[in-house]
Amino acid sequence: MSNRLFQGVIHQMKDSIDRTFGVIDENFTIIACSELSKIGETVEAFQIPSGETLVLNSVTYKDLGSAQGPQYFIFVEGDDIFASKYVSILAVAFANIKFYYDDKYDRASFIKNIILDNILPGDIYLKARELYFNYDVMRTVILIRSVRETDVSVYDILQNLFPDKSKDFVISINETDIALVKETKPGIDPKTIEKLATTIADTLSGEFYVQAVIGIGATVDNLKDLARSFKEAQAALEVGKVFDTDKTIVSYDNLGIARLIYQLPTTLCETFLKEVFKMGSIESLDGETLFTIQRFFENNLNVSETSRKLFIHRNTLVYRLEKIKKITGLDLREFDHAIIFKIALMVNKYLKSNPIKY
Repeated sequence: MSNRLFQGVIHQMKDSIDRTFGVIDENFTIIACSELSKIGETVEAFQIPSGETLVLNSVTYKDLGSAQGPQYFIFVEGDDIFASKYVSILAVAFANIKFYYDDKYDRASFIKNIILDNILPGDIYLKARELYFNYDVMRTVILIRSVRETDVSVYDILQNLFPDKSKDFVISINETDIALVKETKPGIDPKTIEKLATTIADTLSGEFYVQAVIGIGATVDNLKDLARSFKEAQAALEVGKVFDTDKTIVSYDNLGIARLIYQLPTTLCETFLKEVFKMGSIESLDGETLFTIQRFFENNLNVSETSRKLFIHRNTLVYRLEKIKKITGLDLREFDHAIIFKIALMVNKYLKSNPIKY
């Protein structure tokens, strides 16, 4: 619990209460007080029966009734009926504030420790019970990454977009990344989650001019698997940065071949390229040729359709394809050769990017 939070509330109340009052911690040290000079002082140790008040040396005390965590006491100067009423009212107010703070920040810290693998798997279930946290609920990790620095607080925006702090958790990871741990319904369609991510991206860009890319991890059915979902969301962003540079939303489940390539050792990728391009290196293909190949793939290996989209004669395209065959030994008009070439292009792109692995 933050002492500054206690002090902030006391500062707002001190004009309404015509006597000195404050908060004492479990070591009987005054940690917040309407009279600032008393902060840091230690009072005589005492015991208070649960739910009752204690009058000692013309000061009235009452505890906050905390069942767990550090113990705190409220004190009000005086031993009259007004002091008793003041201390009872303050105890209720501070107990509610403490509960809200602990519920919000302890749970958020708990979730953050899970997704960052900072808590042992065996301790997750015990901590969840301690915090009255629902363990077996469907959740998805959505990772929002700001493309460039901005004065707008993306964290605050997401907090406002997802105000239900008991179900959804917004976690700041670093300067650019914020994780949203979203509770979902059983059997939810992945497209629904992608629509939600699209809404987040559109809100950030449309209303706050913040450009962001979003990675989506798999939906998991228990707390301990959240770390996996988070890593998948991270991987989705990294793979998307390599293979789908034009996409704002990248889902780990939809990465396809790109995910397989991303998981391969670089030495194996280099060996694969050498085997595919025995006759000539892929680097020997110029930009125009690579552009032609890309359009040929996009048009499902259809020569007529590709030549029409490129505004070139059909024979010109055939000539280029023959040239590629001569350089690489692969005839892209044959399905098997086209698949090998497509994968080879992706592997080459992967090696050039040298993405961070998690």
